[in-house]
Amino acid sequence: MPEQKIITDLAFFLSSINRKNKKIVFTNGCFDLLHEGHLHLLREARKRGDMLFVAVNTDDSVKKLKGNSRPVEPLEKRMAKLTKIKEVDYILPFSEETQLSIIHQVQPDILVKGGDYQKETVAGSHLESEVVIISLPGDYSTTKIIESNKN
Repeated sequence: MPEQKIITDLAFFLSSINRKNKKIVFTNGCFDLLHEGHLHLLREARKRGDMLFVAVNTDDSVKKLKGNSRPVEPLEKRMAKLTKIKEVDYILPFSEETQLSIIHQVQPDILVKGGDYQKETVAGSHLESEVVIISLPGDYSTTKIIESNKN
């Protein structure tokens, strides 16, 4: 069931799964107004391993990052959409400034971010995880979508 993808107790969940011989991939973001750039990132991330963990910013953390007019969609709706994407195995909400505490817990083999990042600036890049930057097709951005709809 899709709702089983959403993890509310990460420590318990991690203690209950078999990670042996599995490559864990991790990415994160706001995922506000899910668009083709997001879908491409998630598909490409999943190709790199056996399990894809996606950390999603809570509504308050999106406001801090993007301003008071965001998120457009609440956390529950954003996570519900992500559950429908077959490449996404597990979804974790997070409210911290960065996803570093979750990365420490999950201990992924690969950290994935979109092409607007540099490897050195990815939270967790100083750890032993491989960092992969995925080039995004086109010029997709939730901010640009919002701006184009205002005109």
